[in-house]
Amino acid sequence: MKITIRLILSLLFVAILVAGIFSYIQVRDARESLIDDLNRRSLLVAESLKESIVNLLPPNYKTKLNQLLEKFGNKERLFGVAVYDSQGVVLSATPGLFTKVPENVPQIFKSIQENQTADVIGTYQQKDIHIFSFPIRQNDKNTGAIVIYNDISYIKTRLDGIWENNFIRLLTLSLLIILTTVLVVRWSIVGPIAKLAEWLKNLRMGKSSKQIELPEGDILGPLASEITHLAKSLAMARAKAEEEARLRIIGETTWTAERLKEHVRIELGEKNLYLVSNREPYMHIKKGRKIEYIIPAGGLVTALDPVMRACGGVWIAHGSGDADFETADQNGKIKVPPDEPIYTLKRVWLSKEEEQGYYYGFSNEGIWPLCHITHTRPDFHLEDWIYYQKVNEKFAEAVLEEIKSETDPLILIQDYHFALVSFMVKSKRPDARVAIFWHIPWPNPEAFGICPWQKEILVGLLGADIIGFHIQYHCNNFLETVDRVLESKINWEQFTIERGGQITQVKPFPISVAFPSLLQNEMQDEVSKKKIKKEILEELGIEAELIGVGVDRIDYTKGIVERLKAIDRFFEKHPKFVGKFTFVELGAPSRTHIKRYQDLISEVETVTDKICWKYQAKNWKPIVFLKAHHSHEEINRYYQVADVCLVTSLHDGMNLVAKEFIASRNDEDGVLILSQFTGASRELQDALIVNPYDIEEMVDALEKALEMQQEERKERMQRLRNMIKERNIYRWAGNLVSALNRVRISKTVS
Repeated sequence: MKITIRLILSLLFVAILVAGIFSYIQVRDARESLIDDLNRRSLLVAESLKESIVNLLPPNYKTKLNQLLEKFGNKERLFGVAVYDSQGVVLSATPGLFTKVPENVPQIFKSIQENQTADVIGTYQQKDIHIFSFPIRQNDKNTGAIVIYNDISYIKTRLDGIWENNFIRLLTLSLLIILTTVLVVRWSIVGPIAKLAEWLKNLRMGKSSKQIELPEGDILGPLASEITHLAKSLAMARAKAEEEARLRIIGETTWTAERLKEHVRIELGEKNLYLVSNREPYMHIKKGRKIEYIIPAGGLVTALDPVMRACGGVWIAHGSGDADFETADQNGKIKVPPDEPIYTLKRVWLSKEEEQGYYYGFSNEGIWPLCHITHTRPDFHLEDWIYYQKVNEKFAEAVLEEIKSETDPLILIQDYHFALVSFMVKSKRPDARVAIFWHIPWPNPEAFGICPWQKEILVGLLGADIIGFHIQYHCNNFLETVDRVLESKINWEQFTIERGGQITQVKPFPISVAFPSLLQNEMQDEVSKKKIKKEILEELGIEAELIGVGVDRIDYTKGIVERLKAIDRFFEKHPKFVGKFTFVELGAPSRTHIKRYQDLISEVETVTDKICWKYQAKNWKPIVFLKAHHSHEEINRYYQVADVCLVTSLHDGMNLVAKEFIASRNDEDGVLILSQFTGASRELQDALIVNPYDIEEMVDALEKALEMQQEERKERMQRLRNMIKERNIYRWAGNLVSALNRVRISKTVS
């Protein structure tokens, strides 16, 4: 209230000051205009009298001159007229004139002497008088003056009217300003702030768990944004504190971000963790004149960003955003996350040719289809292999630059894009502890033998102290491949490979997601779920009782087309779900420079259109295909309301979409349909496991999911969530860091 009163008084003061200044200027101008007009009229009267008065001057002037001046005795706004001689003595005047006005005025004599008109304004006997002197000249001599005395009380009356009218306007304006200010402050500022304060108070005291609709706009926009982060941090901190307390009471050892942070501090001391990946966790892009950041799609970012938030350190990645260069410093570095900087992102710049050859060429037209058994022929080209080596060397140099002042550094390399970096780093820094985690499957020796440079890739990988895969099966395939291609000593009991004095451990580290999810709200209730569901259906422009969701990069390994065909068959086999069930595919375009991916997008769109044409009604569609890069917040909304989530990969190292879906369901509802060809299927046994090539099996699983009783859905989801909770990303990172920190450093690498 105090700030409102201060604001009102300030506005009122300014309004009075401005109105006063403008009124003063208006009155001054009006007065000058009226005086000028009076002077002109007086001049006209004097000139009209001049000829007559000159002829009546001495010696025979008295009677006729008096008669002439008597005519001006009763004029409106005119006291009278007087004639003075050259010495300023009155010769004749309107009768009774000098009872109203002064007789001797110095300016009159001065006007006669200087032969110039003069006007004087004064007050006499409480009357406002305007005196106008008009000199008379005969035979080049000053003979006197005609003096006109005007009543100017009307000018004061008129000027007082201006002040009065302006006061009324000012009063009206002030009242409107006060009323408008009170309404604006109340509705747009005080009210929302009071609402936010009450919400934060309840949140702090643990009385509220519902998300508030924050006000939008230029004034409260930054405040709303900061409060959102503050509320989220507060809710997460409370949840973590409660979880830690619970764990201490019951003696469990669930991994949390805090436990990982403490674990890394104990293991590494003051050392940094250096992480290398192709994809960066935060990408800056231009939208018009503004620069915004997005989180690129993909499981790697989803999994590793929470780890870096907990551990800190340096993440080295390819800077691919069109505004990445101008947002980084001269060394290509920027602190992230942008909203709450915790660790450093170092961006490596690649030319278009390097990106085309290393990433789109060798990595994704060669290695990717080679490792995924999805009947897509890998293509290997010498120029792509050359670029792959050059880019690996560029990243190795970036790593070496970052670790030059650190002893025994820990380096965690990610995925198939950097098979050679381990060897390049270790050859120059034998004291470095290096691990590479291979996120995709490793095929059997026969399949990997297709690669023309299989030996070079294996030598590069064996430069690492640890090679990690998602599951033991992939570890076995790798060991068998090395056994066939390279001379080495393999210990099948310890799963180690010794070559040239370098010992490399090959171990499974099943990757996971953060639990609880970094995007997870407080416990959902049916009201909030229904509200979100209603908003989503309105955005999609459809009506539906049941919602299915799929979240994928548009990649041929994800089984998207097989999934859509299963949905088509589902409606054929179970027509009772027509008009009731809608499947939403959130597809992020990926590697669109590669023709196989271009063809896949066209195929998905064609199959979707065909199914929609076949079944859709006025306000309902069987499938909604949303082709775009969706934010994690937007994806999480679909996870929260989906009755079923379909993950039908044809071959996948792990697949974190399945785990993200489970982590998001703090209402312990929803059903997961999961491909048997994912690494996740080894852990998530309470999902409905299917063969994505078997359309009828997927149809039956979908029917079972949609008709499953709530009690069974809840029991399955509880067990799945307990699995993710126990085997979360913090445990993965803790185990990997521990294993890496405890390896024995080899002195030589060959």
